[in-house]
This record gives sequence, structure tokens and C-alpha cells, in this order.
Amino acid sequence: MVSFIDEHRARYGVESICSQLPIAPSTYYHHKALEADPERRPERHRRDEWLKAEIQRVWEENFCVYGARKVWQQLRREGIDASVGTTGDSYDNALAETIIGLFKTEVIHHRGPWKGLDAVEYTTLEWVGWFNNHRLLEPIGNVPPAERERAYYRQMEELGEAA
Repeated sequence: MVSFIDEHRARYGVESICSQLPIAPSTYYHHKALEADPERRPERHRRDEWLKAEIQRVWEENFCVYGARKVWQQLRREGIDASVGTTGDSYDNALAETIIGLFKTEVIHHRGPWKGLDAVEYTTLEWVGWFNNHRLLEPIGNVPPAERERAYYRQMEELGEAA
């Protein structure tokens, strides 16, 4: 969405574009500030940028023929892509792959063909909102993730008050 706003802001203005999209002008300006000053980005983002460069390096050093698995194996050999998370947390590779698979099945293949990147981006935002706030997930008790998260924090507060 940021690139879309960048492309059309001179003609329509940021605020008027944002009023038609599910993005606040402050979110757009925050993104642009981080883009202008990368040192303000969170550590996770800075590490991701570093990893992208390392992945590119390994790929190029190997005649640009290695796929993801071989690049990953080479990075492991060099002591660098290990999984950044633990089972079930937001950085769990298996969890991420499951969500991406669901997204492709439920949105990309089911609702296409797509007229362009903008349509995919907008629909992605819709799906993420639905997934987090409405989609029933069996592994967490057939409730939406946001509901389960609220219950978790409510429980933590109650345990803290009891102590």
C-alpha cells in the first residue's frame, strides 16, 4: 500500500488516498520515516535485511543455481536463515508455512484471477483481518486468534491479581 500511495500521492494526496484504503496516514508516514532512517527500524527488521544480503551472497557465490534448501544448508554450514522461533510462536517456520498455505488456498487460488498487485494487497489485508478476528481455528479451541489472545491476557491479569 505504501508503494501505491507513493505512486499516487502527488495527484491525490496522502490523506485522501488513505481515506479510501485501510491504512492511516500516520502509518504511512511512520513507514516512510523508517525507510528514510533504517537505524530506527526494530532489531528484527535490521537482522532481516542482513539475512537477505547473506542469502543473496550465497546464491551468487554458487552460480545462482542453489534453491532455498541449499542456500539454507550453506548458511548453516557458515554458522548463520537457523529458525528464529520455537514451536508455536510467531516466528515458527512450520506455523508460517501453514499460514502461507492457507492464504494461497483460501485467497490466491480461490478468489483469483487477479487484476494486479493492488488487488492482491487489498485482499490480503481483508483476509488477515478476517483470519485474526473471525476465522475459527481448531488447534486453539475453535475460536479466532484475537479472541484466544484476549483470553490469554485476561487470564494472566487474573493470575497476577491473585498473587
